[in-house]
Amino acid sequence: MLIAQISDMHILAEGWLAFGSVDTNGALEHAITQLNAMTPRPDAVLITGDMVNDGYEDQYQALVQRLTRLDIPYFPILGNHDDRELARSAFGQLFFMPEDGPIHYTTEIGGVSLIALDSNVPGKPYGKLGAEQLEWLDAALMERRDRPSLVMLHHPPFMTGIEFMDSCALRDGDKLAEVIAKHEHVERVLCGHLHRPIQRRFAGTIAMTAPGTAHQVSLDLSGDPDNATWISEPPAILLHRLGVDGAMISHQAYLGDYGPSVPFSDDHTRSDA
Repeated sequence: MLIAQISDMHILAEGWLAFGSVDTNGALEHAITQLNAMTPRPDAVLITGDMVNDGYEDQYQALVQRLTRLDIPYFPILGNHDDRELARSAFGQLFFMPEDGPIHYTTEIGGVSLIALDSNVPGKPYGKLGAEQLEWLDAALMERRDRPSLVMLHHPPFMTGIEFMDSCALRDGDKLAEVIAKHEHVERVLCGHLHRPIQRRFAGTIAMTAPGTAHQVSLDLSGDPDNATWISEPPAILLHRLGVDGAMISHQAYLGDYGPSVPFSDDHTRSDA
């Protein structure tokens, strides 16, 4: 069982570049091409929010047009840049999409349960789940306690040290931790938002954020909340593999062409030859 995770695509209307220079639409196209060509091919693709940049209808049109090329079932959730009702309309053909209320849902991917949460607070950069959704999560996990489960939401429920991003993290992460800690079968809490691969222990499991498919947030641990910058580090995805022993292993896979895989050998050449 192999599950891919992409995040923070920030799709724009056709012909637009993010920050005047980042082709987020082209980056998603490259990601889809690489996902389709993987061996083995992932069984599912999780999309952990900020699918579009401004929550506009033409951006969702550009997004869906590209996702039709993906030959793998995909499962989206909202980020703070997304619009709940436009996203619901764009993905209304997906069988698991709720007709109203928060866009949270459950589904099964092989022997793994996926529980998707909606941390979107309209008009705000930070996230919140709320008591009702946390109760729903607790019940959903209780029903699936006989199999490994993945919980996904956009906003990470922990501080990362990147100050300007920590200011817009999940506001009720402590309440989420109380629920997750009750369920030992949660293999991962998967998030987006940070445009960086970050991991930490969380409520008895592992919580992690995914890199972006285009641009990344700069790694700034100075503690200065005014250092809000991005950087053209390589785009990447995460791959979560459920082994035969039932353990989940997570890998980061860079997007792009970095040359062929080359066998190791004892042949060396002097750099000054």
